[in-house]
Amino acid sequence: MAMYWKEITVNWGESDPFGLVYYPRIVAWFNDTEHELFRVIGYPIEQMIKNDRTTFVMGEIHFRFIGPAAYGDRIVNTITLAEVGARTLHWNCKAKNAVTGAPVSEGKATRVYARINEDGSLSSQPIPLEMLTALQELGSLTHLKTNSGATKLGAER
Repeated sequence: MAMYWKEITVNWGESDPFGLVYYPRIVAWFNDTEHELFRVIGYPIEQMIKNDRTTFVMGEIHFRFIGPAAYGDRIVNTITLAEVGARTLHWNCKAKNAVTGAPVSEGKATRVYARINEDGSLSSQPIPLEMLTALQELGSLTHLKTNSGATKLGAER
C-alpha cells in the first residue's frame, strides 16, 4: 500500500515548554502530510475542490501523544494507507524525531471521499479509479506528468 513521509520542524507554539505537542497540531501534521501526498500524485486537494467540487473529509481520527517534540525539533511524519474502501481511505500515522528516532505520536485516520453539493452539504462518492491507481503506483511515480501545466484534474476534463 501507499506510504508517504514528510519532515517538518516544530514551530513555536506547537508544544508547551516540556515538549508536549498540542493535540490539534498532531492532527494538522497528518493533514499537511496527506495533502502533500495528494499533490505529489497529481490530485491537489485545492484543485479537487475548485474543479470537481470533491474532497476528502475526516470521518474518524484517533491520535495519541507518545513523546516530546520541542520548538525547533525536526519530525518525520509518516502516513501509510492501511485499507481502501469504495469511498474511504484508512491511514496509519506515525511521527518521530528525525534525529533520535524517538516516537512523538501515532494514530489512525479515516477519510471519506465526498462531493460538495450546491447547498454546502456533503455526499459520499466512490473514489475514482484513476486516483486509486495513482495511490497504488506511488512508489514508482510512473503516472506523473511533468511538473508544468495543468494537474490531472484539469487536463482530463
